[in-house]
Amino acid sequence: MTMQKREVSYTWRLRETMAEHGMYATTDLVEPLRERGIHLSVSQVHRLVTGTPERLSLKVLSALCDIFATEPGELVSTRAANIGIRKTATDDAPAPPNVAELRPKRARITPAE
Repeated sequence: MTMQKREVSYTWRLRETMAEHGMYATTDLVEPLRERGIHLSVSQVHRLVTGTPERLSLKVLSALCDIFATEPGELVSTRAANIGIRKTATDDAPAPPNVAELRPKRARITPAE
């Protein structure tokens, strides 16, 4: 049996979305987030805008969607691609005819005289 391996990735589009709404400074986002109960420091908002978060709470994502009147898919675009085929151990290949000869022989260690 062969399994197709897939690689998934994503693009964080918050900076682009902000620009589309006339917000060019990361600090422009601090107050709208506070109005929705998200209290982040200026540096946290800066990292959120300029970086690509590995983790993001759904509450923050929901607040961003509300601020920009958008759907999550417009803030995060995802991709998935096949990257190759790998064989699994359950492949249906028959055993070689001389399989008994391929087994290792037990070694005996004796003291040197």
